Amino acid sequence: MKIHRTRQAISADDADLSGSRFRRANLAGSAFEDVSMAGCTMDNVNLAGLRITNANLAGAALSDCALEGMTIDGIAVADLVAAYRARTGGPP
Repeated sequence: MKIHRTRQAISADDADLSGSRFRRANLAGSAFEDVSMAGCTMDNVNLAGLRITNANLAGAALSDCALEGMTIDGIAVADLVAAYRARTGGPP
């Protein structure tokens, strides 16, 4: 199914949308509950204000990302990265 140049909310329940592609799409305010995004890739996405709870992030990787204001369990990620680099003398 192709959706092109439309503005509408989509409700997908008990659906297999694996292999889908979202390009120049606005998903702001969307909710994902009990969803598998294993193996997904994201490039040039705006995740400002994103909230993730009760998630499996094993093997997740972030690179070339703005981390200002990002926290993990209340700990500022930018501070963690700076402390790591100060201790090891460089990027991970």
